[in-house]
Amino acid sequence: MTSPFLDAQGNTIPKENVLGSGGTAVVIIQDGNAVKLPLRCPWSTAYDVQSSIDSIKREQCVYDRLQQPPDDVRSRSVVRCTRQTPEATHLAYMANGDLKTHLATTRPSAELQLQWCLEMSQALDYVHERCVLVADIASRNFLLDAQLSLKLCDFSEASLLPLGSDMSIVDDNGYTTQIDIGLLGAVMYEIATGIQCKVELYKNNDPADGRAYWPARVALPDTKGIDPALGGIIEGCWSRRFPSAGHLSRALQALRLPAPGATT
Repeated sequence: MTSPFLDAQGNTIPKENVLGSGGTAVVIIQDGNAVKLPLRCPWSTAYDVQSSIDSIKREQCVYDRLQQPPDDVRSRSVVRCTRQTPEATHLAYMANGDLKTHLATTRPSAELQLQWCLEMSQALDYVHERCVLVADIASRNFLLDAQLSLKLCDFSEASLLPLGSDMSIVDDNGYTTQIDIGLLGAVMYEIATGIQCKVELYKNNDPADGRAYWPARVALPDTKGIDPALGGIIEGCWSRRFPSAGHLSRALQALRLPAPGATT
């Protein structure tokens, strides 16, 4: 079967090779890698294609930042970029797919839920330390490796800030580390309940206002049905209780530690 997507030579990409697509890119399987290409369709204009190419190049700069220095083990929380060309980003292929699809058919154990929440927070802490705002944090953008550990991917909407930036005060048109943490809390809610938590960052904006705003608590779902400890952390993500993703990570790590006096 064919797909609506074209390669750089104008050839139709077979549907079975397509792993996914978005507003500016299509991801295909090629030689054992996931390859992200600029979005080309028969109706695409030259401007559309160039915008997609520019998006690919910006994201490549983010991957470069997140994979330096190469010996930092924390970079393993991000999907590995194995090769770059002017119009393609080659990424390590994750055969177990994305978290959103996995959660649609599988309910993880409480232990695995907590492991995933911790892995996500550690990934975000590392990304923020490298002076990157993710902006598009969603379950579809976490991939599962062979051991069912999570890897963060897709930085097409990310903001690449100067190294040394004070991440506690950076603001890119409303996007901040607190927005990232809040969105991560929404993914944690989805892990805990199996229900997607939609966050509207522009819902009440004036037409001329393009800034992102975190919604009022009433616009977010109730966490009463979730384990109280994890539910409390999710609430903390939504109420700015954690000054940084590092603070969030430490709170989650504390949930994994045995209680004082506990035996194993």
